[in-house]
Amino acid sequence: MKARPLRWVMNLWPPFLFSGIRVREISDDFSHVRVELTLRWYNRNYVNVHFGGSLFAMVDPFWMLLLMRHLGAAHLVWDKAGSIEFVKPGRGRVHAEFKLDPMLVGRLREQAADGRAVLHWFDTEVVDEAGDVVARVRKQVYVRRKRDRKAPDAA
Repeated sequence: MKARPLRWVMNLWPPFLFSGIRVREISDDFSHVRVELTLRWYNRNYVNVHFGGSLFAMVDPFWMLLLMRHLGAAHLVWDKAGSIEFVKPGRGRVHAEFKLDPMLVGRLREQAADGRAVLHWFDTEVVDEAGDVVARVRKQVYVRRKRDRKAPDAA
């Protein structure tokens, strides 16, 4: 799927749609994504700031998706682990950006070339309109070259 239709599909995906999460940009080459979350009555917590689950959800799928596009069908790419550190209360509109470094993609491809699993941590900041960090999210992604599915030759 190309970037523009994927952005539309993701914006209609129920976990994003019903949390108020909006994918604002996916670059045509799948190297950059920008996602936003605006504080609304339906996505605030008990103390009237952004619900932490929504802050994590807005960051959750993107490193995996970007890597899948760049590594291609020859590789398995999964989310392995994640964590979030809440730095300050989120109010108003917050955003996160993802920029995939082509050199990193090359390193991961090289490290996984022999079929071994490779784990890599990505760090993403959720930032408010004033430029202050609201949350820091860490996502660990698993990468492995797929094994040849053909049966070994009988000798």
